[in-house]
Amino acid sequence: MNLSYDRRITLLAVAVGLPGIAAALALLWLADYSWLVRTSATVLLVGAWAGLVIVLRDRIVRPLQTVSNLLAALREDDFSIRARTIAADDALGHVMLEVNALAETLRVQRLGAQEATALLRAVMAEIDVAIFAFDAQRRLVLANRYGGRLLGRDAPDLLGRAAGDLGLDEALHEAPSGATGPALRDLHFPGGTGRWEIRRTKFWQGGTPHELLVLSDLSQPLREQEREAWKRLIRVLGHELNNSLAPIKSIAGSLESILGRTPPPPDWRDDMVRGLAVIASRADALSRFTGAYARLARLPAPDRKNVDLAALARRVVALESRLPVTILDSPPTTVIADPDQLEQLLINVQRNAVDAALETGGCVSLGWTTSEHLVEVSVLDEGPGLQNTANLFVPFFTTKAGGSGIGLVLSRQIAEAHGGTLTLENRADRRGTRATLRLPL
Repeated sequence: MNLSYDRRITLLAVAVGLPGIAAALALLWLADYSWLVRTSATVLLVGAWAGLVIVLRDRIVRPLQTVSNLLAALREDDFSIRARTIAADDALGHVMLEVNALAETLRVQRLGAQEATALLRAVMAEIDVAIFAFDAQRRLVLANRYGGRLLGRDAPDLLGRAAGDLGLDEALHEAPSGATGPALRDLHFPGGTGRWEIRRTKFWQGGTPHELLVLSDLSQPLREQEREAWKRLIRVLGHELNNSLAPIKSIAGSLESILGRTPPPPDWRDDMVRGLAVIASRADALSRFTGAYARLARLPAPDRKNVDLAALARRVVALESRLPVTILDSPPTTVIADPDQLEQLLINVQRNAVDAALETGGCVSLGWTTSEHLVEVSVLDEGPGLQNTANLFVPFFTTKAGGSGIGLVLSRQIAEAHGGTLTLENRADRRGTRATLRLPL
């Protein structure tokens, strides 16, 4: 027969006192006492025994009931109940202190979790990104406010519906799972149409797999970038066309007035020759400008090969005849790049460095260093340094007479097409400029 813990404690307390009580009663009844004395003593002994059993049972069971109530409160997320202060120099006191400490720890953790959850919900509600979570059966279990607006419904009304019914099956199949990068696709929803960045990842909740789908609308940012690009292009084209067409128009008007005179002035042929020469010169400049822009816009994808950086540097340095360029002591390095594009990049940067060094009579040097995954190629000059770094990579901006303003822009495009960067900065050790090309190895 299975007895409860309370009854086992009671029976154990009875069994502990039973031999002593039996011996006391035997001695009492065997002694020469009156019947009243023996009866009264028996009642007192049995009553005291029963009282001690009850006290012992309560002293063992009551603390356990208290601990049980505390743990039940913790299980119900009630962290306000605490055990009474008990001396910490006994085993029961240690248990109560640990239960109180556990309750305080859980209270702090629960408060932090609630604050984090509130922050997450506020962020999800405010961001302009659609977030959807689906269970293993691809039924919606979570959607933020923007997601509901995208689907034309309030987010709570969408919960429990299948992805196919919501029109999200295509996005789920299109998006790569994991950290392989986002997918870009034109999608149509009741609340929005455009180009979307699609991300999908898996997570576990309640022991079952779930899918998280994130949709970011790229249409508006792309339109803004496109608008800004058109503004810059029109500003540059308008400036250059006005610089060429204004003198052409003025000279053409002057020549027209000369031809309209009767009789013509004696030096009209010289005026015609000079005027037509100016018109031809400006037309050539305009042609060079449009050709340079076309070259900038038609940069092909790099044809990557193994390139010996030392051999490439020697070829680039040999092309500069105005000033000797020093190749610094650098480690043997091979990069995977388009040799022609990389050579053109270094030629452009070297030419700028030599132009600057010629102004001050300084020197130019070229060298490189390598790390585990990166090579840094530096072209250093001792010229006057950079005065205005804001317009370095603005197309067609130049401070040189006869410059096209596309050399650095084209060089940076080449660097970025190879997964690298090109930066220019004033040197810290002396006057001059450092151009740094960083390429992955």
